[in-house]
Amino acid sequence: MVAWDLEPDQRALAEWARERAAQDLLPLVEAGEPGVVNRPLLRAMGDLGLLARLFPGFGPAAPKSSDDGVLSREAAAFDLCLLREALARESTEAETALALQGLGAYPVLQSGTETQVRTWLPRVASGEAVAAFALTEPEAGSDAAALSLRAERDGDGWRLTGTKMWISNAPQADVYTVFARTTPGAGARGVSGFVVPGDRAGVSGQSLDLLSPHPIGRLELDGVRVSADELLGEPDRGFAVAMRTLDLFRPSVGAFAVGMAQAALDASVRHARGRVAFGLPLAQQQSVAHRLAEMATRTQSARLLVYQAAAAYDAGRIGVSTRAAMAKLAATETAQWVVDSAVQIHGARALERGHLLEHLYREVRAPRIYEGASEVQLGIIARELLREGD
Repeated sequence: MVAWDLEPDQRALAEWARERAAQDLLPLVEAGEPGVVNRPLLRAMGDLGLLARLFPGFGPAAPKSSDDGVLSREAAAFDLCLLREALARESTEAETALALQGLGAYPVLQSGTETQVRTWLPRVASGEAVAAFALTEPEAGSDAAALSLRAERDGDGWRLTGTKMWISNAPQADVYTVFARTTPGAGARGVSGFVVPGDRAGVSGQSLDLLSPHPIGRLELDGVRVSADELLGEPDRGFAVAMRTLDLFRPSVGAFAVGMAQAALDASVRHARGRVAFGLPLAQQQSVAHRLAEMATRTQSARLLVYQAAAAYDAGRIGVSTRAAMAKLAATETAQWVVDSAVQIHGARALERGHLLEHLYREVRAPRIYEGASEVQLGIIARELLREGD
């Protein structure tokens, strides 16, 4: 891949995903209920092979962007970004459904035992099982190492007690990757990960009604028994599992944002060509034309940062966390500005319930907060800059 364009097979993958979203997934999205896991949508994504792109060797495969016919770890980040951007241009709901399956189950693929992988990955990749990533707590959001959900020894296993908050797909998920405090007072070094079935005794929760209407909720764990076989990776090493997952998904959050920005830009170009004001199409009015040009430039700049971060992750290069932080920061902040500009160009009609831009305006705000708020990304970048200056 050259820095300024995609290879033909990568472009084909993105175009295929957009076509499938428009033709096969949108009807299922429209039939779904806001705030509720759309299981028919997930099943369709599994049947199409979209989910299999996230999990090497599991489920039917979509068109490949690598020669070996199997999605390798080296191709995972770039493929994930291509899929998330392409889906977001057609349906943010379909994009989010794919991303949440990946976020919830990737820690199992990355660090799970063979039994854990074989138990859950085929079901998640087929869309049969819904996965969730349970890290955030009411008092441990941006400061993820401050989590306090307890994992107390119980024979050869543990009992989990506490609350997780703002957990996507909760409380409707079939499996959770839960991060809990196994060593008090040890900060990030005292956290362990666990694979917790959603129907386990003591697991409950409540759905939350947020600005963005995807399924999200509060997860309660009341003395939930987990066995030694459900430990994810090594004891007290779970924070690293969570951070490796976020290093992969942060650039793809940027790709989601780029997809929304591109959708808003496309809609604005169409509108500017057809809307007449003060005797001229908006496209012929310099203030609007220049705003469109800036929207396009910022969107492409963010896209290239996302691609660079994904390529660095796949190549195993140093500085992946910093590149991921830059990509997420630039893309999510850019998307917020582009969508807001698109609303301004469209005027009052963009504020009507059900308008594409009304929908994007609600959707675009959350990515600046989740998986590390913009301020957290700035801190990651600043630390690396200062370290290099030593």
